[in-house]
Order: sequence, then structure tokens, then C-alpha cells
Amino acid sequence: MITRLSLSNFRSYTDALITPGPGLIMLTGENGAGKTNVLEAVSLLSPGRGLRGAALGEMARSDGPGGFAVAARLSVPLPGREGLGVGAAAGGHGAGREGSLRSPTHPQPLPCREGSVELGTGTLAAAPERRQVRINGAAASATSLAEWVSILWLTPAMDRLFLEGASGRRRFLDRLVLALAPDHAMHAARYEAAMRARNKLLAEEGTPDPAWLTALEARMTEHGAAIAAARGAAVSALAERLALAPEGPFARAGLRLDGWTEGDLAQQLAHGRARDAAAGRTLAGPHRTDLLVTHLGKGQPAERCSTGEQKALLLGLVLAHADLVAERSGRRPILLLDEVAAHLDPSRRAALFERLAGAGGQVWMTGTEPSLFAAIGSGASRLAVAGGRVAPL
Repeated sequence: MITRLSLSNFRSYTDALITPGPGLIMLTGENGAGKTNVLEAVSLLSPGRGLRGAALGEMARSDGPGGFAVAARLSVPLPGREGLGVGAAAGGHGAGREGSLRSPTHPQPLPCREGSVELGTGTLAAAPERRQVRINGAAASATSLAEWVSILWLTPAMDRLFLEGASGRRRFLDRLVLALAPDHAMHAARYEAAMRARNKLLAEEGTPDPAWLTALEARMTEHGAAIAAARGAAVSALAERLALAPEGPFARAGLRLDGWTEGDLAQQLAHGRARDAAAGRTLAGPHRTDLLVTHLGKGQPAERCSTGEQKALLLGLVLAHADLVAERSGRRPILLLDEVAAHLDPSRRAALFERLAGAGGQVWMTGTEPSLFAAIGSGASRLAVAGGRVAPL
């Protein structure tokens, strides 16, 4: 969980420091006060472009000096053995409560203790579109953030996830997969880089170098296989969990992958060069996969459900996934729920708060009125957002 979050020249904030507690965190304020900006800052502590998917240059404060910084201290479980990598080597871990950490590759729990890690990301004024990442002060790749924290989010913009194109569902799927397979971001980045290089080569005039094409396609095949395997495993595990869950206030989702299916990708790419050159893009591979969701209780595709049912499906899916991640990895993902309470009826709102509080883990929520969170007990963190400042209520 995050124990300290600081923002510098990020969006509407010149400087902000937040020291949240564990459990539920409520950010309240008027529309446009900057509540979602805080959630976006938290989302940047994971690989990718954050919950808005914005360009880095848009994140720096418009009237600031250029560049921005987001830094956080996380309390994390540390395995009780040597060789913890860059985070442990840099020091900064405090001794604390001992427990156990389950790992998919270790059937028995690993002894662990509570420690801390410092994560930072941002840009420099001289390079506003180049992301900088540091872990305990040492330069690192953005993909390595997934080794330390898993972050999932739901925003109002995702209300149309089931109605719009496959790219949004694919990004949502990959966020789910990343929490279970931290190296997924690395495979995705390398696959995309190889595919861009192949597309560029095919678009050039003349006959492209076949040896270079073969090398790029081999790289796409290697990383594409890892992407497909991780997605398949995550969807299978989550679908099984949802199918066995009892009926409740949040609809149970049926999941399956559609579009491109696994096969001999190297052969498909080699045989499809002329077709892909004419199309201006690659037409085979895991970047063509879609996530299909159904309402199990009604036996109906999600895109045909009402807006309220679609939101309930998304919530149920994210909550089940958080439970799965906790079971597999020993740590719950941080959840960011933007304006989630405003569109739920009172019974579902109460059920959501009860489930979140009972499950544990850190959950950041936004709302325009403190009354939306009145059902939440006194142990939660309540913060007011106004005028570029965040203060306890």
C-alpha cells in the first residue's frame, strides 16, 4: 500500500503531499477540483500511460516550469531471503511484521516481512515526452514497476468498454494480466517495438530485407507467445472463479478470448507480408485479440446489457480479480475507483463498501459529496480536494 504520495507540478498541483492510511481512501470535492488527477498520479506508479492514457507532455502543470514528478513510498511484503534485486539492494526497507508470501512457483508460503520501497516517475522540462522512472533512487524501466505494485482502476470513461472497439478491452485485459504476471509489460513492449519496426520496413519502397523481416518476426513470435499464454491463463483462472461465485449484488461475468487465436505466428507473419504491406499494419498476432464478456445470470453479451448492469459486471470482475491476485501473489492490488459511488443505487453502494472493507487492501475512491461515503466506518481516510490542495476532512 501507499504510505506517502507527493506530486510536483503535476496537472493542477504545484506541490501536494498525501499520507494515506491503509484501507479505504475517499477524495471529495467539486467537479474539476483535481480528484481524478490524484488517481492518475497513483496509476503512473505502474507500467503504461496511466488511467487517462494521456501523453506525458499533457501531465505537466500548464503554467509550471515544465516536467513533473510523482513519488511514493510503498509498504510491501519482502521475502525473507537474499537476492531481492534493485529494491532491496538500495536499502530503505524497514523491518516490520513478519508473515508469509505465496508465489505461483512456490507451493509453500515464503516467509516475509513488511518493508518499504520508494517509487518515482515523471519527466524533465528538456524532454517532456520521455518518462523517467526511479526505484529506491536508481534509474529503472517503467515495466519494472510491476514487480513492486499492482494497480487497477475503473473510471467513468470505461462505462462504454463493452460497446466500443476491442483496443480498450485489450488494454483492460492486459492490466488484469499484469497483476498476475509482472513480466507481461516487458513482453508487450518488446512485441510492440518489433511490430512497429516490421510495419515500417514493409512500408518502405523496394523489396525489404527478408533476413531482417525474419528476425523481427521471430522476436514477435517469441514475445507474442508469452503474451498469449499469460492472457489465456489469467482469463481461464478468473472465469473459473467467477463461474463458481454465488449470485450477489454485482453480476458475474463470463469471459473468453476472441479474435486472433494461437497458432504458428512466425508462419502467419511470413505468409502475410504482402497483405500486411498493402494494409499498412500487421493483421495477425495477439494485438488482434479481444476480450468477450457475458452476463452469466442472464446469458447475455455485456454489450446488450443496461448501463447499470455493465457497471455491475465491471465491478464484479475487478473485485474477483483483486481476490485472485491476493490469493496468487500474497498482496492485493491497489484499486482506483473514480466516481464509482455516484452511479450505484444505495444497496449496491453499501454492498460495495462492505466488500472493499472486508477484503483489505488499499482502495482510492472519488466523489463530489462526502455523503456518498457516509456508510463507510471511521477507520477510513477522508480527504478534501480544492484549490490544488489535498487536506484531511
